Amino acid sequence: MSIDFPTTEEDILRYWQEIDAFHTQLRLTEGREHFTFYDGPPFATGLPHYGHLLTSTVKDIIPRYWSMKGYHVIRRFGWDTHGLPIEYEIDKTLGISGRDAVMQMGIEKYNAECRAIVMRYASEWRRTIERLGRWVDFDNDYKSLDVTFMESCWWVFKQLFDKDQVYRAYQIMPFSTALCTPLSHIESKQNEKTTQDPAILIAFPVLGRKSQESTSLVIYTTTPWTLTSNLFIAVHPQFKYIEILDEKSGNQYVLLESGLSMLYKDLKKAQYKITQKITGQDMIGWKYKPLFPYFVDRYSDCFQVIGADYVEAAEGTGLVHQAPAFGQEDYDAAVAAGFISPERLPPCPVDDKGLFTFEVPEYVGQHVKSADKAILRDLRSTGRLLVDSQVFHVDKFCWRSDTQLIRKAVSSWFIRVTNSIPDMIKNLESTTWVPNTVRDKRFANWISNAHDWNVSRNRYWGTPIPLWVSEDYEEVVCVGSINELKELSGYTGKLEDIHRDKVDGITIPSKQGKGLLRRVDEIFDCWFESGSMPYASCHYPFENDDQFRGGRFPADFIAEGLDQTRGWFYTLSVLGNKLFQDSPFRNCIVNGIILAEDGKKMSKSLKKYPDPNTVLNLYGSDALRLYLINSPVVRAESIRFKESGVKEVVSSVLLPLWNSYRFFFEQVTLYKKSTGCDFIAEPELTEGGLTNVMDKWILADCQSLLRFMDQEMRCYRLFAVVPRLLQVIDNLTNWYIRFNRKRLKGVAGLETEDTKAALNTLFQLLFTIVRAMAPFTPFITVHIYGLLKPYLGDAAAQFQDSRSVHFLPFPTVQEALFDEVIERKVSAMQKVIQLARAARERCNISLKTPVLSLVVIADTQFISDVQSLQSYVKEELNVRDVILTSDEEQYNILLEARVDWPTLGKKLKKDVQVVRRALPNLSQEQLKQYLQDRVITVDGIELNEHDLTIVRVLGKETAYDLNEVGPRWEAAFSEDVIVLLDTASHADLLNEGLAREMINRIQRMRKKAGLVPTDDIRMQYAIVSNPENVDVNAVVSTRQSLFTNSLHRRLEQTLDRVSRESIIVEEKQAIGSLILKVRLAKI
Repeated sequence: MSIDFPTTEEDILRYWQEIDAFHTQLRLTEGREHFTFYDGPPFATGLPHYGHLLTSTVKDIIPRYWSMKGYHVIRRFGWDTHGLPIEYEIDKTLGISGRDAVMQMGIEKYNAECRAIVMRYASEWRRTIERLGRWVDFDNDYKSLDVTFMESCWWVFKQLFDKDQVYRAYQIMPFSTALCTPLSHIESKQNEKTTQDPAILIAFPVLGRKSQESTSLVIYTTTPWTLTSNLFIAVHPQFKYIEILDEKSGNQYVLLESGLSMLYKDLKKAQYKITQKITGQDMIGWKYKPLFPYFVDRYSDCFQVIGADYVEAAEGTGLVHQAPAFGQEDYDAAVAAGFISPERLPPCPVDDKGLFTFEVPEYVGQHVKSADKAILRDLRSTGRLLVDSQVFHVDKFCWRSDTQLIRKAVSSWFIRVTNSIPDMIKNLESTTWVPNTVRDKRFANWISNAHDWNVSRNRYWGTPIPLWVSEDYEEVVCVGSINELKELSGYTGKLEDIHRDKVDGITIPSKQGKGLLRRVDEIFDCWFESGSMPYASCHYPFENDDQFRGGRFPADFIAEGLDQTRGWFYTLSVLGNKLFQDSPFRNCIVNGIILAEDGKKMSKSLKKYPDPNTVLNLYGSDALRLYLINSPVVRAESIRFKESGVKEVVSSVLLPLWNSYRFFFEQVTLYKKSTGCDFIAEPELTEGGLTNVMDKWILADCQSLLRFMDQEMRCYRLFAVVPRLLQVIDNLTNWYIRFNRKRLKGVAGLETEDTKAALNTLFQLLFTIVRAMAPFTPFITVHIYGLLKPYLGDAAAQFQDSRSVHFLPFPTVQEALFDEVIERKVSAMQKVIQLARAARERCNISLKTPVLSLVVIADTQFISDVQSLQSYVKEELNVRDVILTSDEEQYNILLEARVDWPTLGKKLKKDVQVVRRALPNLSQEQLKQYLQDRVITVDGIELNEHDLTIVRVLGKETAYDLNEVGPRWEAAFSEDVIVLLDTASHADLLNEGLAREMINRIQRMRKKAGLVPTDDIRMQYAIVSNPENVDVNAVVSTRQSLFTNSLHRRLEQTLDRVSRESIIVEEKQAIGSLILKVRLAKI
């Protein structure tokens, strides 16, 4: 009974479609308490990658879990269909850029082009997400281009406008010249990277000061293009500047003394002298010669030194060139100095494409970054370019076009954020984040340092900002709905779409006698739309008003990547706090970044990672889901994606789980053959009805799992749940089934009722595990549940709908099955077995080779626990005698002090050598006292509990008897247990080892031939070569019961003549120097 996981998953997908599984689950929970989930909308202009698959997995696990817990969980997929990503694609496709090109084309046609591509990859998204196993409603999705969504965005904005939380301001904003639009501070920080820029020093000659006719102010800049708009030079009033005489040129320069290293390459060889020191305050008002003549007439009162406290001594020369249209600090300083105001704006000779305008005739039409070279070329001839070099530094780039941003003065619409920071921080404390460090540090810091939010974009494809204004902007009307627009404007036509091309032509009569009010040109930043998703996705408040608070807001759960702390998490929080004075979500899982295997960013063009669909088709969705969830990436850490890791999940988790079911199926088939009765599980298990210790243990372990899952899932700690689930699978496969094979096969020499009890326990384990794992691995659990279902019998009728494991309630903890004593005893047994296995491995002694004795040394409680289970220890470790004792001295177990010498050396300095010499002379009594007191004096030097580590070791004379007579001990240690394994060879055990190896070879031949335990066949052997004269026949005849119990039939000592058709398989088997011919034949 083999399985192909990807093929099985495809079958299950078809089955889900047949029974309409997702909607069936929704119908089953209808009318029950809601669990609200918000799905952050992706763009559909690109294909899903591993980051999307990770968040989709998280977004599937949590809703599945709470659905099985009895909650009604609506899951609607969302699409971000507006904004720069779509417009940028259209601009590239059509080869256009800038407002003029769009106006020439027409906004209606431009928007039609945008609409045509927004859902370009929607079918691929749906196919991949559904293949992943995620249940989400694609048919009833929401899109930010829907008129209902856009109208709710208008309502949100109007609420803020009416509360005086919206204002228009002239500010210097991050600006993308590729997209011809300002960006928000949020967006500007999404793509920061190292770049190379000019790094220059420029001299500005001082004017009108006697004795300073040859003195110049020295400024440093990395943006030569802004020099064309220079109006001021800023100094810090409190700084002390120096005036120097450059003896080589005879010129005098003013700068901070710390800036000399920028002026001179080799400061030690520089020829200069300080002529005087001047405070920044004394320099305020100094006039200087403009670098360019462009704005001298219009701003003749400028071109002087002003004070600014933001000037830093650690960077540049301490004198900062000021171009107020291209730096917020420059603008604020100029306003504070009284030269610039809203009525007198600074010069801004750069258009939206980043091209110089006619105001700068020498460079008109050149992009500002490209013009740097021409500007530097022209400055060289003036003698004012003192230093011309390059610098590598971190700068901001457009997150969409990957072009370097500039800062540029724009008139924008802002939402006040700074006045809500205290409330946002307070409400944040009531939310649970996984991990909480993202909330407490990264997100809290981001909120604490938040700016007011620029929500306007000078673009076309998006939700129009619903503001109608007079020409002088003194009358502003904010519209909050389509009906309100119709009422105010008198428009009577249909408004089934409210994009720019539909509403820009609608005017509103002024109530102040200012003629017609027209809509402002701007549209919303698409982050405003995604932040409005809780309201806009359900058309609130125009629909669902009665069930919104408490039913749809706030969300019980959201999940996205770490980058959304500056994106969706933030915009959700701003709007939720502004509208309802509450955090819009209660619980948030933050995942990290998935990198390529080499640790670098995944690159599709470089083919640095396997295609997600290829991985899904090779290994299946369950394997990929478990691989991603059982990794640090669900704790907001980065991981390197390794295809081998997905493959390992198949071999280490899914196959063992499947093989556990297969073993169960084989045994119930054998049970029917031997008893003539069908196996039907007993649904109710009680502690009083269990007699076998391993049955009690594994069922108690299952209850511990369920209690742990309830606790951790309430806290959304997926990273803690998955390892515990995998531990239960390990306990099932490597402990329970392994230790109970004979009982499950009915060959343990016990009554049939014991076999049925063991099978019933195994069934309950599998039935519990598939329900507990169903949210995590939705495919394999459905498959195994379908195979288990017939054994439920009439008990299946208790479920409202038993067609899928996802329709069943999540398993509940059965308190009666808890047994802490049994769990403690089995834990002790496991520790002994693990230590002894490690000792065998070190000596290269396989488990098939019997050993004479095993000594277990521990405290009396531990010894008592192991004593009750020593029959399992003997059988698993293939050891004849188990000796249990608390007497360490009898076996020469000694204490030994070990030291981390580098660490202790840092503490003791030279005295560490004293300790090193004295340590070997410490007595066992001293070391025992140290374990008790945690302090010891070694040759006059006191050591505490952190200085020494005490370990137990086996005395050298104990490991091997000097005369090689008696046991040869191999020791294994843990903190509280010591095991000694006798590794000496004993002749009377060799035959038993041979018998076990023969059984093993025959079982492998049966498996290779595709036989199952119920297949009754003849098994025969003959000796081909026996150089050591092993009495094989005696080994078989004296242990025939062992062969019969293991193989269900006697092993025959001769190869009878049989027809060729009767032979199933015949092979030579080499066991050491012994060679046997083994045959499996039909009866």
